[in-house]
Order: sequence, then structure tokens, then C-alpha cells
Amino acid sequence: MMHYLYESYLEIIHIHSHSVESWSKELLGCIIQLMGLVHGYCWYDREKKVQMKILFPTDKIICDYVKDVMHIMSHKPFYKQTKPNRSNDETILMESIFAFLFMLIQAYDINRLFRVNTTMRDTVVLVVEATVNDKIAICGYSILGEILTDDQFKELKVVGLQTLSKNDSIQESTAHLNKMNLLIEMCDEYPMVYDIIWTLSFNQDIQQQLRSNLSFISKLTQLSKECDNEQICKMIYGILWNLEINHENRPTSKIKNEKRFDIMISYSHKEKVLCKQIYEELSKSGYRVWIDFDQMHVNMMDTMAQAIEQSHIIIVCMSEHYRKSNYCRAEAHYAFQQQRKIVPLILQKQYKPDGWLSFLIGHLLYVDFNQYEFSQAMKMLFKELKVEDICETNAVPIRPKADAAVRFPTLSVSSPKRSASPTFSQNILQWTQKQVQDWLLEHNLVQMSRLLMNHDGRSLIYLSQYMKNCQPQQILNSLQQDSLRRINESISLIELSYFHSLIDQQKSSTKKKKPQH
Repeated sequence: MMHYLYESYLEIIHIHSHSVESWSKELLGCIIQLMGLVHGYCWYDREKKVQMKILFPTDKIICDYVKDVMHIMSHKPFYKQTKPNRSNDETILMESIFAFLFMLIQAYDINRLFRVNTTMRDTVVLVVEATVNDKIAICGYSILGEILTDDQFKELKVVGLQTLSKNDSIQESTAHLNKMNLLIEMCDEYPMVYDIIWTLSFNQDIQQQLRSNLSFISKLTQLSKECDNEQICKMIYGILWNLEINHENRPTSKIKNEKRFDIMISYSHKEKVLCKQIYEELSKSGYRVWIDFDQMHVNMMDTMAQAIEQSHIIIVCMSEHYRKSNYCRAEAHYAFQQQRKIVPLILQKQYKPDGWLSFLIGHLLYVDFNQYEFSQAMKMLFKELKVEDICETNAVPIRPKADAAVRFPTLSVSSPKRSASPTFSQNILQWTQKQVQDWLLEHNLVQMSRLLMNHDGRSLIYLSQYMKNCQPQQILNSLQQDSLRRINESISLIELSYFHSLIDQQKSSTKKKKPQH
């Protein structure tokens, strides 16, 4: 088949590589399909190289093809739009090109092409450092390992490992290899390695390996007192925090249960502008909010811990930058450990939590600030916050300390008194729409309360009967469609199961109290 394809394929790639700026989505899809077909043939035959010899009969044709795909790869909108998973065409295209380039470099002696053409080499570096996709990064660093000199690669490898170390599977592999001592030895020559160690130190096995190296722990403790480089200090404090060293020396609130703030906003500095808008809206509504706009503290770990300990609710502003930030990860984990109520927001377009962030958030409902207009998203956030009445009864004036780098609302917060728990008739059929909403919220069924807005008790009974008598998959599909159409959210199986259980309990209670004749 390759005999019939190769000439036309090479010509198509050559022609369109020089007009990549004007590609339509349809053309991009066609190029991906063509590349996938041709690269697939070569990949499965990579040992014998029969297909590659047909595709590339001469060295010149290989070099011309590499130049063409490099021109496609250098198109900024392509590599800037790559995703962690193969969820869009740009990511699939870049993965395909990088994997095939690596295979070509291993099969043919084309290293000289990259060493002579520094623009091509720099393009690989640029894309690798910009990508959020681990497969592309691994292929890219493998290519650079083949084409760069030892000195060039040694320095670049440190930066690459800094990116890759944020992947949970890489952390597990590093822990299994038990090679932390090699990284420790590199710290003096490459201070950036401290950041890599901080990232890896979220893994419990690596924590154990680091704690067992007493000389390294002693060195970190000493550096935390003497270090004059602010960035290095933050990394060292981060490592020590993860290893739970010096926790007993940390200043804590005199009144353990005192909560000075209703809300703390945990965010990545990249989302500062939107977070400031959210902060201002919350403050206008009377919430006492802790947020660090400047992030100028050297020991940010202690500052973070005190803020979490003194707050009722932690708003986690999710994005790819948040997931990759060591500081944000430490912050979110500490909030989880302290059993704070977590309200997640999505601030990045089309972002889906993965890795440690996905595990921490679990099945919590989140508000997507990209899916809705800001005002609508804020209304949804206020609903989430009002599920639990967090504000204190008395007015409390909040004033920032003179040397603090955080911003507090400089006003007295007066909160409404907590209302008494609503009372419900034993007979669900008699429940009004308001009573249904009160009952759902009392049991923390927030998503179901949105989905069943304007439904009365009789509606609940009908829904319960449908759930009991129809096929489970049919019911789930129908509810999923309704949920997406009405509130633009996927149905939570946890809430749905709990809802079904509560309805059964309520119906049983009604039957028991029914008078006997």
C-alpha cells in the first residue's frame, strides 16, 4: 500500500506545510488522518524498516520531510493548544509528529540535520517547554537527548525533569528507582533541583527516602535559616513542610477554634485577575475573605497554614497552572487534612481536573466560570456557599496587620441569625415546592435541588416510582440528559443514590406512622 501512497503523501505534506497559517479545521483533521495512517505503517514495521525505505528512498527525502513537519510543528497555535490528554486535534497532531521524529532519529543518522540547523533544534526546545502534554514532553526530551551535546542536554534535562516530575506516574517511578540521592547531589550545581525535590516530595515513598538522608535534612534546616535567595528559600520551606519537619515550631492561633474568615481563596497567580473579581464580589456580599494577592511571604507555608486554620471554607480555583503548582498542591492538601469545606471553581477554559487534583476534589460539585457569564457563575457560587450557613452571628471588625501582604475587607460583617431547621409533614405528597427544596438542601443534595427546582412532593413520589420500576440504565440516561439540559452538569451518582435512599426512608416512615384500621 505504501508504494501507492508515499509520493502523494510527501507532496501533500510539503505543499500544506508552507500554508499552515491558513489551515481549516477540516484540513487539519485530514492531515492528522493521513499522518496517522502512514506513521502507523512505519511504526508497526520499525524493526525491518521496509515501509520506511519505501517512504524515504533517499537521505534527501528524509531531510525534506523532517523540515516540512518541523514547519508544521513550529506553528504556535498548534503547540499552544495542546492538552494533557488527546482531547483535541492539535494534541493528536503534535503527539504524532514527535513520536515519528523520534523513531526517524533512532532509525537514521539525521542528528547532523538538527545540529547544523539550530532553528529546528530551538523549535523542539520551545515546544517541549511550552507543552502540558507528558507524552509530547517525553518524546521531545528523548529527541533532544539524541541531537544535543552532553553539556547542552545536561542543563536542559534539569528543566525537563522539573516539568515531568509534576506527573504522578513519574513520581511513582522515581520512588521505585530509589535514586533521590542523585538529585540531592545535583542541588549545589543546579539549585532548580530543589524545586524538583519539592515536587517529588508529595509522594509518601519519596518522603521516607528523604527523611532517611539525615545529612540532607540537616542541610535543608540550616539553609532555611541562612538562605538569601527568596526563590530557593520557598522551595526549601516547601520540602520541609511536606516532610513535616519543624511543624511543632510553627506559630499557631491562640484560640484553636477561632475563625477570623468565612472564606479563603486558593489560586494560582496566573488567574489573579479573575480571582480578584471573585474576591470583590464576595466581599461586597459581606463575606470575610482571605486572599494573598502579592504572595510576597518568604515562608509562605506558615502563612498558608494559618489562613486555612482560621477559615471555614476554602475556594479552590482549578486550572492546569493550579495543578502544576507545588504551593497550590500543598495548600489544597492542608485544607483537606484540616477537614475544611472545599468549594471548587474551574477558571480555565475546557479544563478537567486530573491527577492529584481530581483525587482531592472527588465528586464535589464545581462552578465553571468559563461555561457561564461571570454574574451567573457568581450566583451559582453563592448558592454553594449558602448550603452551609458559615457566617457568625455577631459583627466582627476585620483589620489587616500593618506588615501583612494580604488583603482583608475593612468592614464589619453582620450575618443573619441561623434559622431554625424547617419542619416537614410526614406525608411527602403534602410537601410544597419550597419544602422540597428545604428538604434537599438540609440533606446537602445541592445538585438535586437545582435539578428538581419547582417540583413538589407528588413529583418526588413519581420520580421515586420511575426509579424503582424502570431499567436502571434507562433512568440514569434520562436523568443525565435532563441534568445536562436543565443545569448543564453531569448527574452525580453519589447524590442520586443518597436521594433514592432518603426517599425510601421517608416513605417507610410515613407507612409506619399511618394509623391502623
